[in-house]
Amino acid sequence: MALSDADVQKQIKHMMAFIEQEANEKADEIDAKAEEEFNIEKGRLVQQQRVKIMELYERKEKQVELHKKIQMSNLLNQARLRVLKAREDHIKSVLEECSKRLGRVTEDKAKYQKVLEGLISQGLFQLLETNVTIRCREVDRDVVQAAIPGAVNTYKTATKGRDTKVTVDTDNYLPSDIAGGVELISQSKFKVENTLDSRLDLISQQMLPELREILFGKNPNRRFMD
Repeated sequence: MALSDADVQKQIKHMMAFIEQEANEKADEIDAKAEEEFNIEKGRLVQQQRVKIMELYERKEKQVELHKKIQMSNLLNQARLRVLKAREDHIKSVLEECSKRLGRVTEDKAKYQKVLEGLISQGLFQLLETNVTIRCREVDRDVVQAAIPGAVNTYKTATKGRDTKVTVDTDNYLPSDIAGGVELISQSKFKVENTLDSRLDLISQQMLPELREILFGKNPNRRFMD
């Protein structure tokens, strides 16, 4: 039987409605898939950026910690340097006070003469020369002259009669601002410096570790004692 125009139109409408429904369902499926993929990509990008931000802040935190450690180390080093300088300044003031007190030795002429005898004889033992010239402060000339015989006698006795001639240089005196003592010069120009100042310098260098320990106590970190 042939379909009427009305039936044809009805079937066409039915087919168009079916096709439209299929198209809508396919479009919804595509939209859902696109939404899912978008959310997945968005989550991936967000997580990626979150990781980057966390790494960035971790680096910054490490840099801050490193900076703090460097600052702390610098502050500790500066504090140590200030302590060391204060200690060295204190030792210097102690040695300066010793130097002032050392100058008072010359006030007692009898004791000073004995000191000079020891300094001169010690210089003679070091030089072992037959002719020795002594330089001293001009103010000490007489007491040095008086000390020479005793020093020479000590030298001769210890060297079993070895003689030496000792004279005072009256043209070239030692500076007046030193504490005292003498310099001995041989004919071959070898010199022994036995001034009170030089002896104090020598003793202070030898006793410096002991002096530090007396003033500041033992240093547990010190490996060498010179």
